[in-house]
Amino acid sequence: MARVRKSALYKTPDELRALVRPGLVTESALRAVRDAIVPGVRTAELDAIAERTIRDAGGVPNFQLVPGYRHTICVSVNDEIVHGIPGDRVLRAGDIVSIDAGAEVDGWNGDSAFTLVVPGGDASTAAARNALSATTENALWHGIAALAFAKHLNEIGSVIEQAIDETGEWGIVEDYTGHGIGRSMHEDPPVFNYSVRGNGPAVRPGLVVAIEPMVTAGTIDSATDPDGWTVRTLDGSDAAHWEHSVAVHAQGIWVLTASDGGAAGLEPLGVTPVPIP
Repeated sequence: MARVRKSALYKTPDELRALVRPGLVTESALRAVRDAIVPGVRTAELDAIAERTIRDAGGVPNFQLVPGYRHTICVSVNDEIVHGIPGDRVLRAGDIVSIDAGAEVDGWNGDSAFTLVVPGGDASTAAARNALSATTENALWHGIAALAFAKHLNEIGSVIEQAIDETGEWGIVEDYTGHGIGRSMHEDPPVFNYSVRGNGPAVRPGLVVAIEPMVTAGTIDSATDPDGWTVRTLDGSDAAHWEHSVAVHAQGIWVLTASDGGAAGLEPLGVTPVPIP
């Protein structure tokens, strides 16, 4: 969404603690949006809910700090992969919708995303779309869990790819990746969602990354709409997007954009998150 800013790759303990609050504010905004998604809601209404939630908590919508973007969320529907612009579009029963948002608090950033299928509509279509979303979310949690044991960051992409491939024939988007996060919403290092050559940086205390697999039901090829933002699949297939910001510290890992630190998603995978001391 924005040019990556170079920053310190590893945060200090004080900086890790400063990242907790923006993560929780981001989570609150996404929870409020999720609760408001029903057939007939306009995407601009969801954007307003997210902005109000972030500002009421003392934060700033960090998407609005990206040059040329004036909204709080990205809302990507059906064949849209990422960066969909909220507006007059009305969500319909059965749509698959990805919501991406972030908050800046005291100069530190959170970034997270979820996908859901709007209740109602054709049952078979909803089932296929729910399977796509579940596959993407499952891959996200496997990637986060791997961060607890990995020696190098690029191990995460291999784990994510394997988790996706084990569930069926899906497309793993390669043109967009996860990223570091801290003083800027987008920092080094890139976090790949698929196997790549090379080890990447060492996974050690102070590393903070946003892991965000993007998966399609068809092609991974995409194009950007004339609006300059919305990215959609070339073949019109559905897409899903899940994301969390995660910190590595001396005693373990902690999902900054989940109030339980990611316990619900990690403990079934044998990982217990540890709060940042």
